[in-house]
Amino acid sequence: MTKTMIEATDVAMALGEGPGRVDALKGINLSLAGGELTLLMGPSGSGKTTLLSVLGCMLSPTGGIVQIRGRSTTGLDSEQLAELRRDNVGFVFQSYHLFPTLTAAENVRLALDVRGEHSPLARVKAAKALATVGLSHKANAFPRALSGGEQQRVAVARAIVGDASVILADEPTAALDSENGHAVMTVLAEIAKDPARAMFIVTHDPRIMPFADRILRIEDGRIVSDQRRGASLSAVRTLKYAS
Repeated sequence: MTKTMIEATDVAMALGEGPGRVDALKGINLSLAGGELTLLMGPSGSGKTTLLSVLGCMLSPTGGIVQIRGRSTTGLDSEQLAELRRDNVGFVFQSYHLFPTLTAAENVRLALDVRGEHSPLARVKAAKALATVGLSHKANAFPRALSGGEQQRVAVARAIVGDASVILADEPTAALDSENGHAVMTVLAEIAKDPARAMFIVTHDPRIMPFADRILRIEDGRIVSDQRRGASLSAVRTLKYAS
């Protein structure tokens, strides 16, 4: 039986106040298990990035509970949230977020530096992470010498180097062509097989749907469908709400 790595229970998120208030998330219930790659898809403004930010402890929900490996984020101050995020969550962004003056290996080691890991073992971990994404031969290369797909794979290595139990990716293939997007998703799908790690990807890109174990769709702040690999169309779980 796979273990739940992150769970949201009746999560709501309101942005703004007064007439400008927007209910970005409405009653989200979601469990992400280890060994599973989950896609979250939906139109612009549907709440995808907001949900990613809440699950990643970058935003505190205005209602409901988020738990990471059984630990609730409720009542945690900003420093405690940062510690929980640092120890348990790895992020992959559309724009890579690599430091141009650092080599690939040094960019990966940054994730260990913020945790206070500066020993020779940190170098070993970084080398292992780069090997996992197929870039051992690019360890000493600077971002300017890497293709977009290679830069994204360095970003993936940085996300996994600290053994995060949850990997959150925001449009990781949006800036890539088909070949590089496929290469990045192949790496992410392989990493997602680890039962000690859950993978959650926000995307508009239909090309990556075949890599998913599970596809969620969100509209107007609510998850409206939940489909698992191998399910027929009639087996898709559709959630209906009262108007």
